[in-house]
Amino acid sequence: MIQSHLMKWFFSFGLLFFIQSALAKDLVFTAPPREKPEAGQQVYGPIAEHLTKLLGQKVVYEHPKNWLNYQREMRNDKYDIVFDGPHFISWRMAHLGHEVLVKLPGHLGFFLIAGKTDNEINSTTDLVAKKICGISPPNLSTLSIIAAYPNPVQQPVIKGVKGGMRAVEKTFLSGACRAAVFRDAFYKKKLEASTRDKVKIIYRSKPLPNQGISVSKRLSDRQKSLIVQSFTLGDGIKASAGLLRRFGGKAKKFRNATTSEYLGHNLLLEGVIFGW
Repeated sequence: MIQSHLMKWFFSFGLLFFIQSALAKDLVFTAPPREKPEAGQQVYGPIAEHLTKLLGQKVVYEHPKNWLNYQREMRNDKYDIVFDGPHFISWRMAHLGHEVLVKLPGHLGFFLIAGKTDNEINSTTDLVAKKICGISPPNLSTLSIIAAYPNPVQQPVIKGVKGGMRAVEKTFLSGACRAAVFRDAFYKKKLEASTRDKVKIIYRSKPLPNQGISVSKRLSDRQKSLIVQSFTLGDGIKASAGLLRRFGGKAKKFRNATTSEYLGHNLLLEGVIFGW
């Protein structure tokens, strides 16, 4: 009799587990549309595959169609696992209950530069209503500079440039703008010495924590712990090799992230003309 009850209990428990697993929705992993879908799949596809095995739940990589689509779907809380910048992470923490888990080493800082011989441009106040070359908002580089202009009336005119920092450099050197925004690491390590000799730094943004991975409330505490362990110590390091090559510089793996270092950066996106 006892054995019969045990068999029924095990059968019911197994059936319930099977139903719950069948009804569990796929988790959606994404990142900003900074590359074509094929390139995105190469970078992020292996991570989605690894997460599926790690979490015991299907994880699909979804490449956003464009920045407006990325913004809309983020606002609609569609994404469960996201790799992107600190301002986006902070926004999701503030509005969607996301939790940041891991980050790339280092910081994100930006320089606003002008021509060394341009005697009219020596500070941010000299750029009111003048053109600045930079990657179009909501890219963090441009938003970090706009933050230096709390009064919208005094903000410069942003000339959005596609193609990364090299394209910004080329556009600025062509004379299209009176100033340009460069990531500090690009300025120090990749900008040719001959170009650095032609420019001057007129503003340095406040350093922010690097890009990281945040997850939605739909992930369990155990799943969150598995992600942290895997991407800092385990097989997630190998799965994220393509991402690390592209965005991590010399970084070999992710590091643990803390909530406190990402708080408040959502203000770069909110209440500003070029934000959300």
